[in-house]
Amino acid sequence: MATVLLVRHGRTTANASGLLAGRADGVSLDGIGRDQAVVTGDRIAAVPVVGVVSSPLERCRQTAQFLLDRQGGTPHAPVDPDLTECDYGQWQGRMLTDLAKEALWPVVQSQPSAVVFPGGESMAAMQARSVAAIRRHDAAFEAEFGPGAVWVAVSHGDIIKSVLADALGMHLDLFQRITVGPASVSIVNYGIGRPTVHATNTDAGDLSWLAASVPSGDAPVGGGAGHTTPPTA
Repeated sequence: MATVLLVRHGRTTANASGLLAGRADGVSLDGIGRDQAVVTGDRIAAVPVVGVVSSPLERCRQTAQFLLDRQGGTPHAPVDPDLTECDYGQWQGRMLTDLAKEALWPVVQSQPSAVVFPGGESMAAMQARSVAAIRRHDAAFEAEFGPGAVWVAVSHGDIIKSVLADALGMHLDLFQRITVGPASVSIVNYGIGRPTVHATNTDAGDLSWLAASVPSGDAPVGGGAGHTTPPTA
């Protein structure tokens, strides 16, 4: 199958102030977030991606544009509502410090599979729709461009954490063990028999090795020799 780079949007004005933005309008990247997106775009520029699929929310579309601006070709650039932020319902727009006092907060931390946000979405439904969307796009890009294709999904922290938990074979109740920082890159190849997680939450480092085909066969016993960065001319 193809290889997906899971990119969280850069830092926003809401992130900086400790506000749970959710699906609210008008939440954009701040100065640091734009700088983060530039760095991530420069990292991914070494890889000719076939598509950049984005959540419809402004902060993700802004981040996606930074990535597209640094691509030499013209990747597909659809927007997919199934990659949008979790619907936090009545929690949206509130400060995290206040939400930490709610009775639901410890459940979000320890048993997210049981969480339904008041007036909003369950975390299980959030994971189901986002994983289905990633796998759907991955299969489509592989069918059109071949198994060596690399594409990008630009989404949100909890969305990406839930996708990584699925790829790692982890129960949703364990997904809070995963960290996904602003503008970070995580790498998943779904392979033939099972997903392989090549990286999580990276904000630096060379990605040019992805320009070569990513192995999707059996895992090497002992760990193997690792990837080789293509030589420069």
